[in-house]
Amino acid sequence: MSTLREAIKEKQRIVVKIGSSSLQHAQTGDLDYIRLEKLVRELCDIRNQGKDVILVTSGAIACGRKAVGIREITGENKEQQMAVKQACAAIGQARLMMTYQKIFAEYNQVAAQILMTKNTIADDLNRFNAHNTFSQLLQMGVIPIVNENDTVATYEIEIGDNDTLSAIVAALVDADLLILLSDIDGLYTDDPHRNPDAKFIPQVDGLTEELLAMGKDSTGSDVGTGGMNTKLQAARIATGSGVDMVIANSGDIGVLHRILDGKEEGTLFVAHTDDGFDLAQFVNQLHRQ
Repeated sequence: MSTLREAIKEKQRIVVKIGSSSLQHAQTGDLDYIRLEKLVRELCDIRNQGKDVILVTSGAIACGRKAVGIREITGENKEQQMAVKQACAAIGQARLMMTYQKIFAEYNQVAAQILMTKNTIADDLNRFNAHNTFSQLLQMGVIPIVNENDTVATYEIEIGDNDTLSAIVAALVDADLLILLSDIDGLYTDDPHRNPDAKFIPQVDGLTEELLAMGKDSTGSDVGTGGMNTKLQAARIATGSGVDMVIANSGDIGVLHRILDGKEEGTLFVAHTDDGFDLAQFVNQLHRQ
């Protein structure tokens, strides 16, 4: 295991995903600026080492809700609820990006916004163009900040959660490593929030059916959309595309540099390239199961 962890030091293209609950104060729903600043500082330091880094961030809808004083998304029907959600995303995405830009500027780092939907990947030309955009930005030394385009995404074209989105991005850009920052230390044999006897799993060499069955719809947060099931789906996409993946706790953002220093933090999912894995086909099948 130590050899695999040591190899992480040599990873050159890293995708980092952070969820809504990791960006906000639980009591108020307001942005946690201290954690946000630490995240940006860590990402800039990774970039300063000559590595490529991409951030996949949640938080747009939550930011928008907070800005207009909406505690939860309500409406008379699904269409109205979707309209409220998309309006909050339109407000919140601009505010979230403005905050990121200000903090990145403090470290003299240029950041760029990329908003994606299912069609970005499912359509061959869109996927080709997205790949070229990412490649050019990374070549310029820019840090792309990625989110789902919730303002236009409907059920038919949404990816659905940023665990899945981050794995799709990692596969698209031929990343070496995907790090999912969550409210949990990694993968356990059961939900540690509910079962104190749950055992931590430091490394996963292969995704068995038994392991996938551990994915629960539970999550420690009521503002995020991804529980352990979405993280295991992300692991399927990432490892099948030849990308190692680590799930780690966002409670201490410094975990990022410890992972990249080869320390045994979080759960490491070892890549096993699946030649039969087709990213566009997989994305097309989302929500059809």
